Amino acid sequence: MKTINKANNFISRREFLKLSSLGIISFPFVNKNSLVSNQEFPDYDTLGRNCTGGIALVRSRPDVNSTIVKEVYEDTVFPWIREVSAENVDLNHFIQRWVETPEGFVYSPTLQPVKNLPNSVMNSIPDGKAGFWAEVTIPFVDLYLDNPPARSPAIKHLVDNGFPVRLYYSQVMWIDQIRVGNSGNIIYRVNENEKHGYGYGDVFLAAGEAFRPIQEEEIAPISPEMDPAEKTIRINLTYQTLSCFEGEKEVYFCRVTTGGGEFATPTGEFVTWRKSISIHMAAGTVDAGYDTPGVSWSTFFVGTGVAIHSTFWHNQFGEKRSHGCVNCKPEDAKWIFRWTTPSVSLNESDVSWSDWQQGSTRVIVEERLF
Repeated sequence: MKTINKANNFISRREFLKLSSLGIISFPFVNKNSLVSNQEFPDYDTLGRNCTGGIALVRSRPDVNSTIVKEVYEDTVFPWIREVSAENVDLNHFIQRWVETPEGFVYSPTLQPVKNLPNSVMNSIPDGKAGFWAEVTIPFVDLYLDNPPARSPAIKHLVDNGFPVRLYYSQVMWIDQIRVGNSGNIIYRVNENEKHGYGYGDVFLAAGEAFRPIQEEEIAPISPEMDPAEKTIRINLTYQTLSCFEGEKEVYFCRVTTGGGEFATPTGEFVTWRKSISIHMAAGTVDAGYDTPGVSWSTFFVGTGVAIHSTFWHNQFGEKRSHGCVNCKPEDAKWIFRWTTPSVSLNESDVSWSDWQQGSTRVIVEERLF
């Protein structure tokens, strides 16, 4: 577990739990019949959410050695004024970027870039459909467990310790019911069932305005006319980059976060074998693993479960920190998801295949020492 220091600028969830148990932190009771998105988020175009899982530090200058102005808890949301370079190089990190906020400077990897875009709600599931995919478009939305007790180890951990259960900006979830609350507000039921996330069986209720229904054209294939054999993804573990090639031409580039140490992303040549709009990923224990719903735009290329996917729990792209997967910004993961073959539709949202002749995309993972 991480502890507070100049290098990482946050304390652990365990320490956060201690504060909560002492009554220093409290969370409002959520009534499932009156769910509304009543969080007060700053009125600013781009926002930054503390995504450390603990306490982040606000400093007087973009410098790890500058004065600490304040400490802020997990999910605190700031106006994101601009991103700036560090005044002095921090040798502990490759990333030298800080976010300027009205209260001071926050180390960029600890803030998820988000927006606050509430939506017009749907009053019913579209005719002939079992549900619809929807993206969270506000910094976060609180959930209410509709079928207690909690089944997911992570959700049980949160509920048992009095933490709020939340979804975060950019997560994509399956909505299979729409209800009307006591005050006339619209409530969506979130369900990671088979083909729609493969969760533990937990079902949640959430304020409808937090979710934007995804349209088919958003996931339309990119360059579908291109021979699949001409498409190649190159992931450079040394530089933490990903490039998409059509023949010899690079058509997309982004920074990524891969695994390191015992969780190193495997090197070699692979092919995409599964794609899922959203999937629940879990391994290990609460303290030494992960249990994450709604991991969106996942493109699997190693049979052990290694995937290129969207990430909302850090902004540390350019440094190794994953459990082996290739973490991308949501917009990057979505583009790659659409470009790789075969294509996926909203109706057939989780597809697996094994035959190269079906048109898989080649993925080359390599180290470069120069």
